Amino acid sequence: MKQVFLFSAACLAVTGCAGVDMNNIIPSPPHLREAPAAPAVAPNAPPANATTVDEFDTASEGEKVAALSAAPTPAGALGTTVANLGDPTVPGFWVETPLVTSVTEGRVQSKSTGRTVKVTLKPTTTGGSRISISALQLLDLDLSGLHELVVFGS
Repeated sequence: MKQVFLFSAACLAVTGCAGVDMNNIIPSPPHLREAPAAPAVAPNAPPANATTVDEFDTASEGEKVAALSAAPTPAGALGTTVANLGDPTVPGFWVETPLVTSVTEGRVQSKSTGRTVKVTLKPTTTGGSRISISALQLLDLDLSGLHELVVFGS
């Protein structure tokens, strides 16, 4: 113990005591160290090595049925927007659009297919809209295109 103290004192003298982290000089034993925090992963997030549409579309059959099921009459159309595929690593049924100013529940309807899906509407400040891969699949729309959608609030 005497040797550790003398070593520590010598290190402090050499460094001038400025910004010295003693854990870097004399690290704690492995059994006392904290385990590194695991990276936060969203529930239903696609695997890190996902490459196909089916791997990115992590919505369960139950979630898909719920998103297609009849909902209370929407408050009305908020407007029409043109959307493309959003971040495929973000799971769920959502649309980022400048037509809302806060996160809210709603629906979108494809002008080309006529299909409607329940989504979470998220605000964005960019000019265009982005839609989740799961919502695009239920609307029966191509992943690579621009799609005209009618957005309804709830």
